[in-house]
Amino acid sequence: MHIDLSNKTALITASTSGIGYAIAIGLAHAGASIIINGRSQASVDKALDRIKLELPLASVQGIVADLSDAAGVARITGAVAKTDILINNAGIYGPKPFFEIEDQEWERYFQTNVMSGIRLSRFYLSGMLERDWGRIVFISSESALNIPPDMIHYGMTKTAQLAVAGGLARLAAGSQVTVNSVLHGPTLSDGVRAMLKDSAQQAGVSIEQAGVDFVRQQRSTSILQRLATPEEVANLVVYTCSRQASATTGAALRVDGGVVNSII
Repeated sequence: MHIDLSNKTALITASTSGIGYAIAIGLAHAGASIIINGRSQASVDKALDRIKLELPLASVQGIVADLSDAAGVARITGAVAKTDILINNAGIYGPKPFFEIEDQEWERYFQTNVMSGIRLSRFYLSGMLERDWGRIVFISSESALNIPPDMIHYGMTKTAQLAVAGGLARLAAGSQVTVNSVLHGPTLSDGVRAMLKDSAQQAGVSIEQAGVDFVRQQRSTSILQRLATPEEVANLVVYTCSRQASATTGAALRVDGGVVNSII
């Protein structure tokens, strides 16, 4: 299968590292002009340099914006009038006991993980419908289905993304605009690498092996029995954005390594 996204523009939020960066690279390999986003000029510049080194002929630009509030989203929409592909990847996560999560923390997670995607979709979806082609993908998580007791606030936002994506897909019924969610499982992103660094050093093993140990201890239902790579997650996202995926919409697509113990 040859995925060709030439003459398409893709906006990928939170894409200077990890899964977002891998998605941006995957879409650029497929011929899309990409717009990456990060919260600092330094992170955006570093990512742009990496992309240009790997793909010298890629069409790429970067936008600095913190999507935890409406002003940050407005910086993106003010700079990018339209896009054919929108990847809502911006998000925060972290374990915290339920009884210690204050109201403002719930609000911070909801604004960053849910409202950023809502605001961007509200701005770009109408143009996609007018042009009768578009792809919106919310990067959710297996935590949307398996709410982690140590990250209930995070799980709540991932479930909310599924609801929003499903509703938008139905809003776009009869068009060539698709809206889907991709649910990844434990993934060896830059943030997870940093999280595992200390435990790997203490155990005298590689970070990859520490990831295997984490999955087997904390996500024992995993069929993959290891952390996925960002590129493995990105592969499904790139396909979901392709012309070949035209009949896939309103779906919650899993690339979770079988962590969710469900036949469907």
